[in-house]
Amino acid sequence: MGAKMKEVGIGIVGFGTVGAGVAEGLLTGMALISRRCGVNVALRGIADLDITTDRGVQVPQELLSTDALALTTRDDIDIVVELIGGTGIAYTVVKTALESGKSVVTANKKLLAEKGAELFALAREKRVDLYFGASVGGGIPIIRSLRDGLVANDIRAAYGILNGTCNYILTRMAREGADFDAVLADAQRLGYAEANPSLDIDGFDTAHKICILASLAYGVSVPLADVKVEGIRGLDLVDVKYADELGYVIKLLAVCKRHEGQLEVRVNPTLVPKKHMLASVSDVFNAVLVDGSMTDDTLYYGRGAGRAATASAVISDIVSVARHVASGVPREAEPLPVLEESALTLLPAEACTSRYYVRLMVKDACGMVGQFATILGDHGVSIFAASQHEPTEEQRTAGYVPVVILTQPARAGDLNAALTEIHARGIVQAMPRSLCIF
Repeated sequence: MGAKMKEVGIGIVGFGTVGAGVAEGLLTGMALISRRCGVNVALRGIADLDITTDRGVQVPQELLSTDALALTTRDDIDIVVELIGGTGIAYTVVKTALESGKSVVTANKKLLAEKGAELFALAREKRVDLYFGASVGGGIPIIRSLRDGLVANDIRAAYGILNGTCNYILTRMAREGADFDAVLADAQRLGYAEANPSLDIDGFDTAHKICILASLAYGVSVPLADVKVEGIRGLDLVDVKYADELGYVIKLLAVCKRHEGQLEVRVNPTLVPKKHMLASVSDVFNAVLVDGSMTDDTLYYGRGAGRAATASAVISDIVSVARHVASGVPREAEPLPVLEESALTLLPAEACTSRYYVRLMVKDACGMVGQFATILGDHGVSIFAASQHEPTEEQRTAGYVPVVILTQPARAGDLNAALTEIHARGIVQAMPRSLCIF
C-alpha cells in the first residue's frame, strides 16, 4: 500500500468570475489533480463580501466567509489564492499571507506591476512562494515559459497583444469598417468590455502586463509611471482603412526590448504587417512573441481572459506551489529574478525609435507638402513613402487634403517635435496623427 498523500489546504479570497472557476476546478477535479500530481489539494475556504449570489458552482456553505483576513491567517490554510484584483484589500491580503508564512497564488497584474518588488522581497524573506502565472495572458503559459522554458535565453525582445477588449474592437473595426464607439458599445453589451472601459482602452491593463513581463525577462523593476502608454480610445476608422490599404492591421502592441544598457518598454497602437504572425491574432485572443538568443522567435497564443482559461492558469500555479508545500523542503521563492539585479535602465520615451505612420490634413495650397517635408527633415525624420488621398466633401470645402506618410526609423522625440512645429506653422488643420510601425 502506497504512502498517504499529504493534503494541502487552499483558501480563495475573491469569489468573482475567476474565483468561481478556480473553486469549481478544485472541487470537481480533485481526483484528477491528485492522481496526476501526487498531492491532495483541499479547498478549505472562500472569502468574499458577497457569498449569496449564485456563481454557478455548488460550494458547501461551511466553506464561505466574508472575512478575508481571518481566512488568510487560518492554520489549516497553506496557500492563499488572491483573486480580488486592484491594490487595496488585495495588497493587504497578500502581504498578510506572506508575513504569516503562507505561499500565495495571484492573477493580479496591477498589484504585481505596482507592488511586485516589495512583495517578492517579502516572499524571499519568508521563504515562501508567490506565483502569478494567470496575471498575464490568462491561460497562455507565458510566465512559466519565461521563468523556466526560456531560462537559458538572453531575451532580446518581447511583443504582446495582451488585452482582449482592445483586440476585439480593433478586429471588428478592420473586418467590418465599423467605427470605434459603435464597436465599443457592442463589446460592452457582449460582456467583452466593462461599463467603464478606461483601464482597457486607454492601455493601462496592457501596460501592467508588459511591466510584469519586462521585470521577469530582464530582472529590473519597471515603474508604470515611467512607461509610455497610449491606448486606442477614439482611434479614427480612416487610419484603420489607410493601414489596410498599405498592407497593415492596427494592434495595441506592448513592447519590451533590450538595447545597449537600456530597456525600452511601451504600449502603442501599432501597424503590424498583414503577413506577420501577430497580425492574425483576432477577436479576444492574446499572443506574446518572444525573441530569445537561442530560440529566436517563439509565439504563445490563446485566450487571454475568461473564467475557464484564467482558472486553468491559477490551478496550475496552485499545484506547483502545493508540491513545494507537500515536500516540506524550503522553497526558493524566486518566480521573479531579484528586481534591481540588472544594470539596465529604462530608455526614455522620447528616445524610443520606430518607423511611423503619419496622417496629416494638409492645407490645399501650393508648396505645403514641401514645407512639412522640410520640417521633418530638419528634425532628422526621413520620409520613406507618401501618398495623397481623396478628400471628403467637407474636407474639400474646408480647403484641406489628407496626406499619409511612412517614415524611416526615427526617434519619438524628434517626430513629435517636427509634428508640433508643423501644426504651429498652420500647414495642417489639426495635430497630425502618428502611429508606430512594427
